[in-house]
Amino acid sequence: MDAHEEPTVGASDAEELITGHLCLVGRLVRETMGRVPSHVSRDDLTSAGLAALVAAAHTFDATRGVTFRRYAAPRVRGALLDELRSADWATRTVRRRARELAATRARLLVVLGRTPSLAEVAGAAGLSEAEVAANDDDVARARILPLESWTTTSLDDLVADRAPSPEDLLEHGERLAGLREAIDALPARLRTVVEGTFLAERSTADLAAELGVTGSRISQLRALALRLLRQRLRARCAEV
Repeated sequence: MDAHEEPTVGASDAEELITGHLCLVGRLVRETMGRVPSHVSRDDLTSAGLAALVAAAHTFDATRGVTFRRYAAPRVRGALLDELRSADWATRTVRRRARELAATRARLLVVLGRTPSLAEVAGAAGLSEAEVAANDDDVARARILPLESWTTTSLDDLVADRAPSPEDLLEHGERLAGLREAIDALPARLRTVVEGTFLAERSTADLAAELGVTGSRISQLRALALRLLRQRLRARCAEV
């Protein structure tokens, strides 16, 4: 929760907002996964989106005349963007060399009148072909997506206008680890419902059939699981 946002919704109302909009997180994660490389973790994105949904539910003010879906969606997207940004592991050295190689390729393109070969780029840059290829591979693996390619909302409205600091990344990783631990600590049936809903994107009917209960019971179990997760996360924060 942002330090400047005070809770404006009661616990029961927030729980209704959360359980009623779980599909929003699932949809945004699904859309994002369709635009990123396969090495991006769906679990991490889902955890980040769920945390944002819970935070939004507790700061939502219905008197402002905005629906909760419209209020929560950019916050969930922002959390997904933050998670994607933190997944960019390319070092500054890799990025600097990539810029230098791009400038070399641009110069050769003008001189040669065609796209330069790997050997030509390596020779002009004073590197081996293996070094150029390795840098290209590093950048390709680190590149997630153009951050504004999958949302019509201004990026400035979604995330802070600065790169996350090492402290920010550490804190974010600790929050995700805490959420994962809280999920693992749930009773088996509740864990099945949470993981099935958020991580595996299984339908309510599918989960109901597996557990031998009704669809409404799955909704009740999901609500109970969220309540327990919230309690565990609050207790974890109080210990820090």
